[in-house]
Amino acid sequence: MGVGAIVGGGILALAGVAFATTGPSAIVAFALNGGIAFLTALSFAELASRFPESGGTYTYARKVLTVEAAFAVGWVVWFASVVAAVLYALGFAVFLIPFLEQFVRAAGATPPGWLGGRFAMLLYALAAVGYYVWSLTRATNRGGQWATIGKVAVFGFLIVAGFWVLFTRPPSIEELKTSFQPFLASGGQGLVQAMGYTFIALQGFDLIAAVGGEVKRPERTIPRAMFLSLAMALGIYLPLLFLIVAVGSPGRPIAALAGENPEILVAVSVGNFLGPAGYWLIVVAGVLSMLSALNANLLAASRFAKTMASDRTLPRWVDHETPGRGAPVRAIQLTGVIVAFLLIAVPNVATAGAISGLIFLLSFTLAHGIAYLVRKRAVDTGPFQAFAFPLVPVVGGVACLALGMFQALAVPSAGVLAALWLSLGAVLYVTQFAHGARVVDASSEALDPQLMRYRGRSPLTLVPIANPASTETLVDMAHALAPRSVSRVLLLSVVSQPTEWPEVGLPAQLVDAQSILGGALAKALSADLRPEALITVSNEPWKEIARVAARYRPESLLLGLGKLDKSLMAGPLERLVGRTEADAVILAAPSDWDLSKARRILVPSGGGRAQSPIRARLLGRLSQSGEQEVTFLRVVPRGTSSETLRRAEKDLRKLAQDEAPDVSEGVVVVSDDVVAEVVERSAENQLVILGLQRIGRRQKIFGEKMLEIAQGIKCPLLMISQRK
Repeated sequence: MGVGAIVGGGILALAGVAFATTGPSAIVAFALNGGIAFLTALSFAELASRFPESGGTYTYARKVLTVEAAFAVGWVVWFASVVAAVLYALGFAVFLIPFLEQFVRAAGATPPGWLGGRFAMLLYALAAVGYYVWSLTRATNRGGQWATIGKVAVFGFLIVAGFWVLFTRPPSIEELKTSFQPFLASGGQGLVQAMGYTFIALQGFDLIAAVGGEVKRPERTIPRAMFLSLAMALGIYLPLLFLIVAVGSPGRPIAALAGENPEILVAVSVGNFLGPAGYWLIVVAGVLSMLSALNANLLAASRFAKTMASDRTLPRWVDHETPGRGAPVRAIQLTGVIVAFLLIAVPNVATAGAISGLIFLLSFTLAHGIAYLVRKRAVDTGPFQAFAFPLVPVVGGVACLALGMFQALAVPSAGVLAALWLSLGAVLYVTQFAHGARVVDASSEALDPQLMRYRGRSPLTLVPIANPASTETLVDMAHALAPRSVSRVLLLSVVSQPTEWPEVGLPAQLVDAQSILGGALAKALSADLRPEALITVSNEPWKEIARVAARYRPESLLLGLGKLDKSLMAGPLERLVGRTEADAVILAAPSDWDLSKARRILVPSGGGRAQSPIRARLLGRLSQSGEQEVTFLRVVPRGTSSETLRRAEKDLRKLAQDEAPDVSEGVVVVSDDVVAEVVERSAENQLVILGLQRIGRRQKIFGEKMLEIAQGIKCPLLMISQRK
């Protein structure tokens, strides 16, 4: 896959553009790009060996950055492979035209002008894209191996033949001087611009990471495949570029020849030293190279799209796979449609190369940054580590960013199209994907607490402790909210102000508080949490809890209630939950209740998703054993139309799948008495999770109906409220 994506297509499509831009120093441009690509491959290899999953840079971003930043990265790398596919589809059309013209001449006719026109090129390119989209949807078999083997064999033969010509029929010194001068045709600026144009010619090693989840022994295979693919590409490119100048442009400046034939320069120059046979070999190699690179980029782009859809950063339907084949058919089709649209919008190969190079440089910059963060935050040594940390990600990232910025300024159309794509992504994320993506991300954090470590997060849970008997239950719940070894738990005891201080020792209240917190600390330590303890003195405990929450800014506030008191819920508890900025979790359960025994969980839902992130995080941790059964319940009034009922059932199934995949079901019940229905069904469960809305200061969190439900439920009750 790596060789198929890298070797051939880029150099055949863009070598002419590079020589026309900077002259013979295009050889240096490719060599410098090879150095940057090698540094980038080191960062990619480190990430791919640590996270051997499909999705490439997007997957790494999802593990290290916020879900919003991960979407931006995925949106960029998906577009990068899409634009690369556009480049190679157009390149295929360019190299197909000589074949068609020769076929017409062989038939004794003159090739018509439209045969190589813009409209015909579009048809050829669209036909190639359509074929590979169809092929990739038929099976998971990658295909393209024979095209890759064939083009490498052709390139190997051409290089051997070129050096044979160089040594058996060497050009004169004057001819060599003419071909190699001026070496820097446009100065240093032209050299850098040629690097930007042609960096895409070394892209492809990164696509190996895009299918990392489908590779055997990925921690060993992926790094080797990346370095071998890149080495093979440079081993072909640099000698071939040298031969193009030395014997492919006899007695003539290469920049002039490239200016006349930018898109087929390699074929023309090889024809100059090997005759018509050499020309047609390059045309054959061009067709094979463009097709194999097109196939590889369509494959990688579809995997990016599928992985993003599974995380809800793209629409859910994109995640669909063909039954029995495993091919992400809708992701492939969507990618093909976007490629087809861009084929019509992009005017030529040079523009496509500039846009693709810019987008890949941006994505590679992000990959270097992610590799740096992972190395800094990881507590273990990965299967593969780049040498000279942090020089590799820092130098590689700065080089990619600088080259990308120069490219955006040198080719404004590339920068404009990239900006338009990013703007479109931002609008779609905010309006369509944000909520679902945050829910799935919260569930992922619950199932894999190491995500918090890689993201540099150490969230704090504040747990006020008043009743010693409930300490163990609350610590168990804190464990569910705060994953072990990553998060912190602050155990708080608020004691009343002593009327007088004893002459010796501490007041009884403080002695009791120390005893309570000592037991809580011991329990927390046994659960592998990182507990901290705090004792404060106040005659108004509810206000004091609010003050401590404002001071320490916890992510979650966990409160334990022995019994539900209406005046307490509608009074102090209402005010505390309303003013705190943390996620509020209120547990009403017997002091000896064991959280691990909550196998059947009921989640009443009104259809809203305001509490989805915190509920998904909580359900993810509660259901890690896979033995839980979670029922999402929605009660709709009698008289509801059948269409509305079907829509409610569909929405509830989606909600259940997003928040508790594989262990949940959605049940819609028709009834005019919501309270009675929830209370009745709660008797069949060991835990009920109710969501509390924090809408505004004037709207009560504990409404009358919520109070009735809470007081009617006889099993343990968990009330949650997402922070504002």
